[in-house]
Amino acid sequence: MPLIYLLIRALEGELSNTLEIVFRYRNFVLLTNTIALALGTLVVTTVVSLPLAWLTTRTDLVGKRLITLLGVLPLAIPGYVLAYALLGLGGSNGTLAMLFGIEIPRPSGYWGALIAISLYTFPYLFLNLRSGLLQMDTSTEEAARSLGFSTYQILFKVTLPQLKPAFYAGMLIILLYVIGDFGAVSLMRFDTFSYALYLQYSAAFDRVYASWLALMLLGLTSTVLFVEYRLLKGLLFYRSGTGSGRSARISQLGYLKIPAYLFVGGVVVASLVVPLMTILFWMAQGVHPMVWDSLGQALRSSVSASAPAAALAVLLAIPLAYISVRFPSGLSNLIQRFAYFGFATPPLALALAFVFFSLNVVPFLYQTLFVLIFVYALHFMAEAIGPVRSALYQASPKLEEAARSLGAGRFKAFRTATLPLLMNGIIVGGAFVFLSCMKELPITFLLSPIGFETLALNVWSFSSEAMFAEAAPFALTILFFSLFFVGILFSREWKKS
Repeated sequence: MPLIYLLIRALEGELSNTLEIVFRYRNFVLLTNTIALALGTLVVTTVVSLPLAWLTTRTDLVGKRLITLLGVLPLAIPGYVLAYALLGLGGSNGTLAMLFGIEIPRPSGYWGALIAISLYTFPYLFLNLRSGLLQMDTSTEEAARSLGFSTYQILFKVTLPQLKPAFYAGMLIILLYVIGDFGAVSLMRFDTFSYALYLQYSAAFDRVYASWLALMLLGLTSTVLFVEYRLLKGLLFYRSGTGSGRSARISQLGYLKIPAYLFVGGVVVASLVVPLMTILFWMAQGVHPMVWDSLGQALRSSVSASAPAAALAVLLAIPLAYISVRFPSGLSNLIQRFAYFGFATPPLALALAFVFFSLNVVPFLYQTLFVLIFVYALHFMAEAIGPVRSALYQASPKLEEAARSLGAGRFKAFRTATLPLLMNGIIVGGAFVFLSCMKELPITFLLSPIGFETLALNVWSFSSEAMFAEAAPFALTILFFSLFFVGILFSREWKKS
């Protein structure tokens, strides 16, 4: 529906005007900037994630579980909060200048956006690469070693090629995030498609051009999805012979332990310590009492939208996961892939489509909490499908068959026999969606009701005006909420291991 509606609105203009809009030079600049930021982020996250994954899986480094946890926790800090922390760090009145007398330029533009987004997104690649290293059958490495290959030859010719699926999975998430990011690039004042789309909608109010920008953003996203599909096609790394796989050899770091710990420490300081210390520093400068009053209201608003959206996303995810597991076919697989399209659609493009739709088809729903909750659920539903589907794979269909043989209808058999076994996956999926909604900025910005102020909106609005002390309580609340949920997720992984 969003795609069709954006096409309708984009084609409303005259042909000459449309051609001028599509082929104007500014679009080329936006495309170049967006691609440069995406590729730069991919390079930086790879440089950080690959050594970190290797250190936590293949070496004798002490405290690998703690290091892994610290490598995951940056997911709790949204990109716009990291951008706020970096902006508050520099300048003549920044944290470094006021505490240590060290004045550094306030980051902005490409490099500011690159640093902020990279520090937030590298855990996605780190987790994928770490999982790939843990699951890799290292017998091929042993065979290469027995043939006289050096350590570096084994790394580049054997190990890294087997990590392609893990790298592509993390790459896809990072590229989709960078293409759709609005918070960090807007605070850093770097022109990308998402930032231009926001400016066009809010300032120029040119709906036709805004529709074309949204379609271009969707086209870029579709290109990334297609490239990832082509890269994965035909990749096979499973064992084809008999025998059992071998566990990885643990490398003795020796004198390299000190550089390894320094590298880990640098990553932790940049991604966790600096943002947290910056937030606490600005809070210590004094916050206006009115800000504390609005903090409670913003928290209530965030929860009032995020909790129903999480529940709705789970309700939508259960039947989709059910048909894909219990009735696998080309049709059920296609339906499930459409659910992921909402997640792959850049948030601003998705929100803009529903702005146009609600204004022209259901105007009584425009800027209502219902639309915001509904779009939240559509966008993040993919996060709920995965855990529910995993739980369904572990729930035997024979339980439903037994309930049916005792006279229960299909729905009652599912409710009494299968649904209780899915509760763990439902809770995890709901928690994922709830946390994502609490941090979501662009969808909230375009679709929230008038006067509806969330934590994310306050962080962005105060930071954009350089009111860092006023933004600090909202940023800290988001940080604590996120750390709590990430901690719960990771504690579950520790229990499984």
